[in-house]
Formats: sequence, structure tokens, C-alpha cells
Amino acid sequence: MSTDSSASVAAQGAVVSGMTLLSRLSGFARDLLLSHFLGATGAADAFLVAFRIPNFFRRLFAEGAFNQAFVPILARYRKLGPAQLKGFIAVVGGDLAIVLTLFVALGVLFSGALATLFAPGFWQQPAKLELTADLVRVTFPYLGFISLAAFVGAILNTHGRYAAPAFTPVLLNASLMLAMTFAVATGGDMTFALAWGVFAAGVVQLLFQVPMLGRLGLLTWPRASLKHPGAREVGRLLAPAVLASSAGQLNALIDAVLASTLMTGSIAWLYYADRLLELPIGLVAVALGTVLLPNLSRLAGAGEGRAERAQADGAAFAAAMDWGLRMGVLLALPAAVALAVLALPLVATIFLHGEMTAVDASMTSLALRALACGTLPLVLIKVLAPAFFAHKDTRTPLRFALLAIGVNLVLNLSMFWWFGHVGLALATAIAGWVHFWLLWRGVAAAGYYQATRRLAQTTARAVLAAALMGAVLAALAPSGAYWLASSSWQRVAWLAGLVVVGGLIYLAALRLAGWRPAEIGHRV
Repeated sequence: MSTDSSASVAAQGAVVSGMTLLSRLSGFARDLLLSHFLGATGAADAFLVAFRIPNFFRRLFAEGAFNQAFVPILARYRKLGPAQLKGFIAVVGGDLAIVLTLFVALGVLFSGALATLFAPGFWQQPAKLELTADLVRVTFPYLGFISLAAFVGAILNTHGRYAAPAFTPVLLNASLMLAMTFAVATGGDMTFALAWGVFAAGVVQLLFQVPMLGRLGLLTWPRASLKHPGAREVGRLLAPAVLASSAGQLNALIDAVLASTLMTGSIAWLYYADRLLELPIGLVAVALGTVLLPNLSRLAGAGEGRAERAQADGAAFAAAMDWGLRMGVLLALPAAVALAVLALPLVATIFLHGEMTAVDASMTSLALRALACGTLPLVLIKVLAPAFFAHKDTRTPLRFALLAIGVNLVLNLSMFWWFGHVGLALATAIAGWVHFWLLWRGVAAAGYYQATRRLAQTTARAVLAAALMGAVLAALAPSGAYWLASSSWQRVAWLAGLVVVGGLIYLAALRLAGWRPAEIGHRV
């Protein structure tokens, strides 16, 4: 990859990371209020299940499989001219709208069955199960709106407009915070206020992006068709891509289903821990995956039919992969160490107030330490999987995803009876490593990428720097009892100081080990 190309991809990644950071910060504000008003109570478990159900399908289809099947075909139609591109968008949009309408209607109609499927442990608590089903009726239509928003966002991303789609989650967080504020001001039911906040967020996120599509000249009336070749190709790629791109979501679903059979609060403990894990996953993995897929799709298709360019395009493709892996390692390793070492400080500082108890904070921190072990592979998966999707190969990653899901299921069933929610979190981390290893071997076997000396050097330097950072943080951090007993301002001050010190130590250790920031854009 040339210096200019690397700089361009890095700049795009910075835009997505910046918007994602804003999303994660607003998400923390949202969860801070959620933990304050609901804590880890039965009502919290019910809402989180009702929120998880449409979100699960969104991540499974809209953000995962659909984008992986749609973006490479969209990139090809973009080269054919505006007329064919708009026709393709119109048909895919029409077909998608019909499928979503039917699916949402079924979800609302069978909300009780969905609640039982996603939380079978609630079966022995009829009131809790009924509340969850009632909430699902309100939250499930969110799936339709947010899926269409993801469809529009994929088009914007393919045209280099990354900021708006990356910003839309902020609108979800704002909607939920407004809903909680409204419930407090009016004395209304907090769980139903949150459910209607989810519904409203889907509408707002879709309407926010539509005008930007119009500015690109791509706003067109949707029309359904089963004969359009591009739409049919998307359909053929979609089915295997569902599992191939969403192993993490299926693993999280398995965790939630089993957690519903454990003591009250287990679902909430896993949720709060996962929210902290999603900060590095969102900032690093989502940003890298969002930027890499359109660029890799362009490189994979650039030399089609032109043998003289094949070698150069293959080298550029491998260089983009190498850049993504190096950035993933540099950013994910220190995040994993920090999450593990500072698990209780993070949980106590952010969530320990209102209805959240010291026991809840301790239980959440145990889950976070286990999940932190999977931070690095979960980030690198987002870099490796697009290599297959860019080549329109969904079958190979499908096999890998199924194996990872199988490993997670076996480990979950083996460990959750003994270790409770912590066993579920640890199984997720181990399954992440298995999934990463399969993809790593797969890209090498397919000839898409071979490990470089620069990647090995970067990894060695990051491991040494992260280990030093972790040792210093462990030595400086006060005991667990301090974090549970001190005031909120004391916790904030201590945690902020530790984060700053840890970041400076990591960067200094990297420099001493020979890493230079200029390497981000160097030719491979």
C-alpha cells in the first residue's frame, strides 16, 4: 500500500473512530443513567432482553451479513454508471423493505415466543416474562427502521461518507436518555419509557441519513423485484453471510439465554461488562472493518479481467490487510490489558450509584476481566473477515463461524453451572480466539495475506509495552475495597489519573522499543 493510500485509509479510519468515540461516550452516559435507575434488578433484565432481541437481528442481518453481501456488489454497480447504480439501489431497497415489514409484523405478533426463546429462564417468573413480551412489542419495530438506516449507511460508506453513519448511534443514546428524563419528570414507567425511546431512535436514525443520500443523487423510490441480477446476487450471498459475519452475536445470544437461567442480575452484569468491552471493539474493530471492506472490495475487483494488474492489486490488497492488522494489534492489546487490570475501577466509577450495588459492581467486574481476554481476537476478526467478503466468498468464513459458535456452546454448557456468568464470559473470549485462528489460517491458505516482518515487530513491541503498562497500573491502583467504598469524585479522579499514566507508559514503551508513529502510513 502506498503512503498516500495508507494515509487515506488512516484518515477514513480516524473519522469513523472519532464518531464511534462520540457514540461510545454517549453510550456510557446512557448506561450510567440506566444503571442508576434500574441497576441489576428484574426490571433491568426484562428491558435488556427486550432491547437485545431487535438489536440481535440488527447486528445479525443489517450490520453483519447484509453489509457483507451488499457492499461488494454495490461497489461493482458503482462502476457501471449512475443509472444502473440507482436501479440496483431501488430494487435492493424495495426488496429489503418488504422483507423487513413482514419480519417485524411477525416479531410483534409473536413477542411472547421471542421473549421465551431469548430468556427461557424467565419461564419460572411469569410476571417477568409477561413484562418482557410487552416491551418486545414496542422495541421490535426498531429492527425495521435501523436495518433501512444501515442500508443507507452502507451506500454512504461506499461513497466515502463515513461520518454520518458512524454518528447515528449517538441518536439512539440521546433518545434513550431523553426517554429516561421524561419518565423521571412525569413519574411514568421507566421500562416502557425506554422501550418507546428505542422505537423513536430507529425512526430518527433513518431520517437523519436520507438527506445525505439525496445529496449524492442516489435518493430513489424503492421498487421490489425478484429478477434483478444484482439483487439476486445479494440474496445468494446473504444466507451464508448471516452466520459467517455474526459469530460474536450468536455467542452473545447463547450467553444471554443461559444467563436467564441464573440468578437475577446475571443478564445485567454481562450487559454492563459487555458495554465496557465494546469501547475498544467499537473504536478499533468497527472503524477498521467499516473502512477496510469498501477499500478491499475495490482492490479485489480492480483487476478483474486485466491480468496485467492482478499482481499489483493483490499486493495492494495484502498491504491494506497488513495495515489493518498492525493498527488492530497496537490499539487492542493495551485496551485488553487495561480492561483486565482496571475492571473494578472502571465498573465502580461508571456504574456504582443509584440502584447499582457493590455486589453488582463486583460481579460485573469479574465478567469484564473474562471478556477482556478476548479483546484482541475480536478486533482482528473484523480485519480478517472482510478479506473473504471482498472476494465474494461467504462460504469459507461461514465454516469458521460455525466452528467458533460450536466451541462457544460447548464451553458455555461446560462452565456456566460452575462459574455462572463469569464462565459464560470466559467461553466467549476463548471462542473469539478460535475464530481468529481459523480466519488467520484461512486468509493465508487463500493467498490473500501472508504475515509480514513488520506485523511481527509491531506485535512484539505492543506486547512488551502493554505488559509494562499493566504492571505499573496494577502497582498504582488502590485495592478493590477502596473503589467500592470511596465517593464518586474520588473514583473519577483516581481512574482518570491511572488512564493517563497508563497511556503515557504504553506510548513511551513503544517508542523505546523502536516503534515510530510514521510507520502507520509506510509502504509495506
